[in-house]
Amino acid sequence: MACAATHPGVPRQLARRGREQHAGSRSLSLASGLPSLASAKPPRPDSPWPACSSCPRMEGSEELESSLLTQPWASVCFGESTFLAKACFRDTGYILLISDLSSVWYESADVEVVGQRSKELNKRLTVHVSSFLHRLRKLMCSLLAGQPDTATSFSCHHIAGGLSLHVKSELSGLPFYWDFHCCPAPVEMVSRHLVRPLIRMSLALQYQVQGLTSLLLQKDAEIEDYRESGATLSRDRLRTEPFRQDMFQQNFMAECGGSQWRAGAERDGGSTPKLSMSKRQLQSGLY
Repeated sequence: MACAATHPGVPRQLARRGREQHAGSRSLSLASGLPSLASAKPPRPDSPWPACSSCPRMEGSEELESSLLTQPWASVCFGESTFLAKACFRDTGYILLISDLSSVWYESADVEVVGQRSKELNKRLTVHVSSFLHRLRKLMCSLLAGQPDTATSFSCHHIAGGLSLHVKSELSGLPFYWDFHCCPAPVEMVSRHLVRPLIRMSLALQYQVQGLTSLLLQKDAEIEDYRESGATLSRDRLRTEPFRQDMFQQNFMAECGGSQWRAGAERDGGSTPKLSMSKRQLQSGLY
C-alpha cells in the first residue's frame, strides 16, 4: 500500500488505513509440524526501523529478493544466540534475512539508505557508498561462510519489535560501524524463503526414502532367490539380515519427533505411519 507522501492522489485517511493494515499483517506464526514463529509486533511509530517498515519498497528490491532465493541459509552465532541467516549484496543495495526459528526479520536497503546511515555512523569516513557496500558484503559473506573476520565483532539486540545487528570493524584504517535495522518479515517472504523450501526438501527426502525402501526389498528378494538356487556366500561376514520395513519406519518416525508421530498413530488406531507419496505429489506440491 503506497503512502500519500509517495502518491499525492491517495487520500490521507485511506493511506493511513493502508499503513495500519500493512503493519498489522507482519505478525506471523508457522503451522504445527514446523518450529512455531512467535507473533512479532510491528514497529512503533517512533521506532528507528528504516524503509523496510514503511509502505513503499526500495527500487530494485524484487531483483534483490529473487537473488536472495538462490543463497543458502547459514548458521551464525552472536554471543549465546544462534540464528539462521542469508544475505545478498549488489551495487544497488542489499537485503538481509535472519531468523532464530521463533521469528524472522529482514532489512532491504538501497544506496540512499546506506549512504545516509554511513554518514550517521561513520563521520570520519568519507569514502563512496560503493566502498561501504563492498566492505559490508565482504564481512557478511565471511560470517555466513563460517570464517568471520577476526578484527570484526557482531552483536544483536531485540529493539522495538525488531532486531538490530551491530557490526564493528575497520575500513581504510579507520573504525567502521554498521547497524542492520531488521523488522518482522512479511508472511509471504517467510513462506518463499523458509517454509516452502523446507517442505519441498522434506517431500523430496520422503520420495527418496520410498525409492530406497523399494530397492532394498527387491534386493532381499533377489538374494533369497539365489539362496533357494543353492548359492552360498564365499565370505560369511558379508551376510546381512533381511530389511524390515516396519522397524525402519518406526525408528525413522521416532527420530523425526516421536511424540507427534505416536499421537498420530494412536488416532489411526495404533498403526505405524506410512511414508506414502507419489512422484506427482512431489513435483506439484508447494511450487
